[in-house]
Amino acid sequence: MLDALLSLQAGVVTAAQARRAGLSAGTIRRHLEAGRWSPVFHGVYHASTGTLPREALLWAVLLRAGPGAALSHHTAAELLGLTDTAAALVHVTIPAERRIAPMPGVVVHRSGRVAAAAPPGPALCRTRIEDTVLDLADQADDLEAAIGWITAACGRRLTTPQRLAEAMVQRRRVRRRGLLIRILDDTAAGAHSVLERRYLHDVERDHRLPRGRRQSRQRAAGRSRYRDVEYPAFGAIVELDGGAYHPEERRRDDRRRDNESASTGMRTLRYGWSDVSTPCPTAAQVARALRAGGWTGRPRRCSRPECAIRRTTRRPSR
Repeated sequence: MLDALLSLQAGVVTAAQARRAGLSAGTIRRHLEAGRWSPVFHGVYHASTGTLPREALLWAVLLRAGPGAALSHHTAAELLGLTDTAAALVHVTIPAERRIAPMPGVVVHRSGRVAAAAPPGPALCRTRIEDTVLDLADQADDLEAAIGWITAACGRRLTTPQRLAEAMVQRRRVRRRGLLIRILDDTAAGAHSVLERRYLHDVERDHRLPRGRRQSRQRAAGRSRYRDVEYPAFGAIVELDGGAYHPEERRRDDRRRDNESASTGMRTLRYGWSDVSTPCPTAAQVARALRAGGWTGRPRRCSRPECAIRRTTRRPSR
């Protein structure tokens, strides 16, 4: 029984579990004194020595937090694939009516709806993706960070704007509720990153450019690729890169995608943060590309005092 429990719990066991499996308090003490087991938290042990593996640490936190607890916030995001980086602190949520002693390196949250947020599922209990995203958006320091969690979850296809909206309805209090609903609307329209949402608002909508088709799926050489913004009627594609740099493999994929688009008569424009942060020149350039492809409309001067859209946009020469 104990071996099966240790296998399930990444080598972690509580004193109560060990006693139920037939070990006496003296046997547990001898394991610790001999160095076969090592203490993690009060009454929680790892049946090994040396560096504590990440999974074992998460089990130890969950077991010390007690019945009804669930890993949450950044830690749930790590387990669910919402982030690729493990946070320095482990986050766990316990039922609102309970209190537990502080644990070093652990942030304890309390919630009256943790049971609904973490339905039965994986043995290493964590809040479901929708509640994790809303928890993180709720605690984000600024709006852009909140947007980032929502767009990342949908961009990685872990959930949908509709499911997030449904989860929001279940909560009585949601910080920035009105803004988050608008963000979900933009995400449903295909803006799958903070940069894409800023392009949608600051470049496309503010300057009354044609509405692009977002996240259109293309098949080439047996692989699926997604175009950030496509204007198929005018032969133009906009690709948005929010990273500081591209590794060579990513740049190679970008070149293949651009070349494939060019072979079908589509021109690709690439923009990063600095371009979208100065949206008026970018909008003017996109407008020129669209007009070269046959768009007969005219972009609108936005409300920014420095907007030079009228000076920089020209009709294509005939």
